[in-house]
Amino acid sequence: MNQTPAPQDIGATRAPRGSARARLIAAAHATVRKQGYSATTVDQICAAAGVTKGAFFHHFAAKEDLAVAAAEGWTERARPMFELAPHVRLEDPLDRLLGHIDFRLSMLDGPTEDYTCFVGTMVQEAYATNDRIRAACEASINAYCQALAPDIQAAMDVYGVPEDVTAIGLAQHVQSVLQGAFVLAKTTNDPAIARGTVTHLKRYVRMLFGAGGAS
Repeated sequence: MNQTPAPQDIGATRAPRGSARARLIAAAHATVRKQGYSATTVDQICAAAGVTKGAFFHHFAAKEDLAVAAAEGWTERARPMFELAPHVRLEDPLDRLLGHIDFRLSMLDGPTEDYTCFVGTMVQEAYATNDRIRAACEASINAYCQALAPDIQAAMDVYGVPEDVTAIGLAQHVQSVLQGAFVLAKTTNDPAIARGTVTHLKRYVRMLFGAGGAS
């Protein structure tokens, strides 16, 4: 088992420049993804953000409040995947969906903390003990599914799927596979198993839509 990094080790990688609040949120994303919510302290987050503890408490009453804000910030951080990535300009909705999966596949590289999900990591610890954090994580994951659902629905309208398939249900399945892939990668400390899982997801989606799309 890896040792929990000391505060000075985490602080060696500073959060991006910007307001203290934004830097604290970015630092929370980095530290929680690396070592979990419970093991992450306010001191470590401040060190990673390069701000004083006084600045922390100027913006957040407690670590829980930062966690909720960071979950909301994670939703904003994911937004470019649905607005700026190259695949969003493809004409065919199924190609856009497959392109999104390919985009997620391309992200599965390097240390696990660089590609795993902040809210997925945090909710596994906090779902039964902190309802505010659980609800914030639920909202973030649901926002991802809601953003993916329109392309799925458009692909369903073009290609057809079994009657019991819904756009939001398939979006939730995509999210479930990704979250499971992150867990598998953590068990091996290797993204290869996650890449294999997401590759199977792409095969499933193509078969579901009758192998349509150009990707």
